[in-house]
This record gives sequence, structure tokens and C-alpha cells, in this order.
Amino acid sequence: RLTAKAREEFLSIYYKPPKSQGFSTLSIDRLASTMQAQPQVMVLNQKTQRQTGRQAQLSNILAARSVSDIIRTTLGPRSMLKMLLDPMGGIVITNDGNCILREIDVSHPTAKSMIELSRAQDEEVGDGTTSVIILAGEMMILAEPLIKDNLHPTVIVQGYNRALQEALKICERQSILVDVNDKDKMMKLVQSCIGTKFSSRWNDKMVEMALQAVLTVARSKSSGTGTSSNPYNHETEVDIKRYAKVEKIPGGEINDSTVLKGVMFNKDTTHSKMRRQIEKPRILLLDCPLEYKKGESQTNVEITNTEDWNTMLRMEEEYVENMCMEIIAFQPDIVITEKGVSDLAQHYLAKANITAFRRLRKTDNNRVARATGATIVSRTDEIQESDIGTECGLFEMKKIGDEWFCFLDKCENPKACTIILRGGSKDVLNEIERNLQDAMQVVRNVVYDPKLLPGGGATEMAVSMGLRRAGLKVEGIQQRPFLAVGEAMEVIPRTLAQNCGVSVIRTVTQLRAKHASAYDEAEASGKDVLCNWGINGTTGKLVEMEELGVWEPYSVKVQTIKTAIESACMILRIDDIVSGSKKGK
Repeated sequence: RLTAKAREEFLSIYYKPPKSQGFSTLSIDRLASTMQAQPQVMVLNQKTQRQTGRQAQLSNILAARSVSDIIRTTLGPRSMLKMLLDPMGGIVITNDGNCILREIDVSHPTAKSMIELSRAQDEEVGDGTTSVIILAGEMMILAEPLIKDNLHPTVIVQGYNRALQEALKICERQSILVDVNDKDKMMKLVQSCIGTKFSSRWNDKMVEMALQAVLTVARSKSSGTGTSSNPYNHETEVDIKRYAKVEKIPGGEINDSTVLKGVMFNKDTTHSKMRRQIEKPRILLLDCPLEYKKGESQTNVEITNTEDWNTMLRMEEEYVENMCMEIIAFQPDIVITEKGVSDLAQHYLAKANITAFRRLRKTDNNRVARATGATIVSRTDEIQESDIGTECGLFEMKKIGDEWFCFLDKCENPKACTIILRGGSKDVLNEIERNLQDAMQVVRNVVYDPKLLPGGGATEMAVSMGLRRAGLKVEGIQQRPFLAVGEAMEVIPRTLAQNCGVSVIRTVTQLRAKHASAYDEAEASGKDVLCNWGINGTTGKLVEMEELGVWEPYSVKVQTIKTAIESACMILRIDDIVSGSKKGK
């Protein structure tokens, strides 16, 4: 063994240390001085604000979280209402996700794109506007730890997309087919939609009205071979916007609201002596004026003889008289025109015991045509017997409040209808109309694609459980984002429990356990997994959705999941936010 002194001597003789590979202090100083010498280049305008990289992604996530927090309390039957004031001083009281987000003014670009989501959802399927925002917000929140752990956004997006495909398969497996004519099932379905809304106190009434209105308006297409797999080529055509008109009349009670077997419009007869009640009327619809035609261009006529003046007046009168005679020849009981009716024409029609209405809206005229089986005629000399509408059972004028309304009721097989809403105030009526629109959209979706999924957070929990199991088979770095989607899905049952005021952790854990045991049983027996356990939105207890009868349309659920995941993917891929507009040159 060498002593310490001997070792030092040995090393000093035999060991030569390698030369330093780094910069000398001199070269580093020189490099620093040259860098300082270069002038700084400003590419963007100084007023422009710019966020890049992780900072931009985290600010996007924060914006998405704030938007979803705004409407989180409006989910489920125990939801709260929001009161919004617009700049004009008007008030909107609602818990419709789309309506709330449409009214609020936001400045962050990501928050704006989130608001666009609920609008797209509303236009596409008409329901699930709140769920889609909450779900998209949760997807973003769960991406935050992944981004902080330096996972690249494109990897997260790939994981999310894989999870989306798996989630759609699970939804397909959970879905059940429904018969559109099965009234009980349809009632329960619409109830699950309206139950979360303000009008849930008059649930049965609203459900019945929505069902009746949609099934009235639905008609099968004569041509085309539609298949339910293609959502834009349906066997049935349901045009709620055009043919199911909602008339809001303040006053009365909400229980007085009805769906007419026909149409109604706010017009009075043109002459006070005309009949105000006719059974089985013959109805003629026109869109030409029943008055003397004025020339398109300006014309001057010089008259030298007084008799010529009388002749001209007589010609005008004869023209109107001829038009009226052509109408009277077909013996209609009611004549409705979109244009004006002159005093002379009123006189002739009243003499022939015909009731006339003038200046009816084009849309109302189309509805009358659909309900009564009439055809709108453009010229009086082209009227045929087949153009007369005979399917109306009763015409009568009724006074509601201060105004007269014309009712064309008891039509045979009407393909258009009017929904009369009565209620205490304008705000109540507006909210009920929004709720009714949602309910009618839900029925329409089921008429198009008659598949249902269990509600009450059961579908979301099943998807969450399925993704957790499938996530174990995903290899590599995509596993974390894949599992994150499964976790995000739990936000719906969690929020439902939260809004009920029950213990969230206990309820969600019990629900998770129910679905997990269903998975284990299914794997043991080799059958498909079907677990319909969810949360009763009113009491917060766990229930089997089959017993509770809460179902949601397949198309709404699938659209919600697709929209939420796709929008989260889009927002996560943003890595640069530049704000500051160009000045107009």
C-alpha cells in the first residue's frame, strides 16, 4: 500500500490531465460582448400582446375552466337559474346553457370559441348545450397536469382521439332501440329533457305538447331511400321551425296552453258583417292583391272628355268585380290573402257571405296551406277546385285579451300546428318557449334516429369505466391522455350530485363501484356490459335508470361527446395567441 505522499508523487510523474474542451474565460467574455452589440429587432407592433408556448396553453385552459364554471350549476333537475341584464336594460332569466352564453360578453378568444360550441350543439341537436361546455372544460382541466409534465400537445390530442373512438363504441353498446309510437317511453324521454328546466312543474303538460306538436308536423318523404345511418337523409321530415309556430299570449295560466289541431293567427276579419264561425269551411289562399293593380312605372293620362274619366273609374271597379266573381264562382267560405283587399272587394265578398282576411304573413299562409290542404294561388283566374282547402273542421274568431284571433281548428290530419302558450309574464313565457323548443328538438332527434341511452350520468359513467379498462391496454405515452378522458367523463355524474347537495365523493365512488362490478361480471360471463345505474338528479341517490325511466336521445349524447373532445383537441393545439388588430389603411 502506498502512503498518501508516495501516491501524490506517483500521480505527478505518470498522470497527464486532458486539455480543457470548454471555452476559455476570454472567449466567453468576447461572445457576450458581441451579442450585446447586435441591435434588438422588433417584428410585431409594440402594442401587440403575445402569449406563446406553455403560457398560451395554460391561459386557454384557464379560460375554458371559467366558462364551464359559469354554467356548471345549471345542470340537472336541481339546477339554478341565471339572471342576465343586456345593455338595453332587458332581463333574461334562464338556465339554458346556450341562452346564457349567448347573452354574456367575453373578451378571451378561447372563451369565445367555447361559447360557439354550445351554439353549434343547439343548432345540430337542440339539447345538451350545458353538458357539452362542462365536458369540454373538464377535458381542458385534465390536460393541464399533462402539459406541466412536458407532454407534447399533439400526443395529448392523439390520446384524446383514440379515447373518442372507444367512447363512441361504448355508447353504441349501451344504446337501446325505441318505437316512436310507444307513448310511455317517449313521454319519459322528453321528461328527462324538460325535468332540468324551469317548466318542470308543468312537466306532463309540456311533454304532451312537445310530443303532439312534433308528431303532427312529422311527415314521411315520398321519394328517396333514407337510412338511419345517414343523419341527413331521413325517411321522415320534421320541420319544427316552419310548421310548429309558438304563439305567446300573456295572461291566463300555464295550464291553459294547448296545441291546436290546426293553426291560429292574430288577425281580424276585414268587414264587421262577415261570418265569425263556420263549420267545415272551404278555404281559398291567395298571394295576390284584391284591389286595382297600379302600374309598375309612372304613367300620366290626359283626359279631354268627362265621360272618359267615368269610364276609367268604371274599368277599375270592373277589374275588382271580375276578380271577386272569379273567386265567388268557387263558393269558398273563407278567403285569405297575403296582400291588400280593397273596400269594394270587401263589399262583394261580404255580399256573397265570404269571410276575408288580408295581409297575412307568408309563413302563416304556408302553415294554413299545410293544415287545411289548400294550395296558395297567385292569380284569381287560375283558381281550380283542387286548390280549395276542405280539411278544416271549424273556423271561429275568438277574443283573447284585447285582440281577436282567427282559429282554424279540428283539421283532419294537419301537417302544421300552432302551440298556444299562456303565462303570467313575458319572462315566464320566453323561458317556457325555450324549454318547449328543447323538448321538441329531442322528440325530433328520436324520430330521426330512434336510439336511446340511459340518462342521469349513467352513460358517462359507463364510458368512463370502459375507457379505464381499455386504457390499460393502450401502450406508451398516449395512455395518460386516454385515461384522462375517462376521468373527465365523471364530471357529469359529479356535477349532478353536487347540484343535489349530497356527498359528492361518496355518491360518485358508489356509482363507480356499481359499474366496475358490472364490468367484472360481464367479463366473467363473456356477455356485453350493460349497466344502467346513474344518479337520481332530484334526490341524489343511486338508481337503475330503467326503473326511474330517464332516457336521453343517442344522437344528443354522441354529439356532446364528439363536440367536447374535438374542441378540447383544437384548443390544446394552440401555442400562440397574438392580440392586437391591424390598423385600417
